[in-house]
Amino acid sequence: METFEKLEVWREGKELAVEIYRSFRGCRDFSFRDQIQRAAVSVPANIAEGLERNSPAECKQFMSFAKGSAGEVRAFLLIAEEVQLLDKDQAQRLREQAIRVSKRLYRFILSLEARFHLKRGGCRTPFPPST
Repeated sequence: METFEKLEVWREGKELAVEIYRSFRGCRDFSFRDQIQRAAVSVPANIAEGLERNSPAECKQFMSFAKGSAGEVRAFLLIAEEVQLLDKDQAQRLREQAIRVSKRLYRFILSLEARFHLKRGGCRTPFPPST
């Protein structure tokens, strides 16, 4: 397996985390800011951890964790927009970025399953139905 720094999905996940940190830097709702930043940083962190694990099954598990965190970020962004912590355009741009990461993770998980004959399981929704 490749080092995580070389994977496009890791770079996109890291960029999402950086953008979330920048977007919420001035947010005075410290609890909300902490939660969305933790979810965002969890995406590239879980990708890195998965690739450093000893087996394809463990790698798949951590890619699934990363995908779940990307979904968590999208949920927080919807709330942030509704309570006006972000404007509509900024929230939409960040959600689209999170969806791209989620789709890429979904394809990566499918490739791990096929390449290493791993059992398929869990929720198979790659991204929100409206997309």
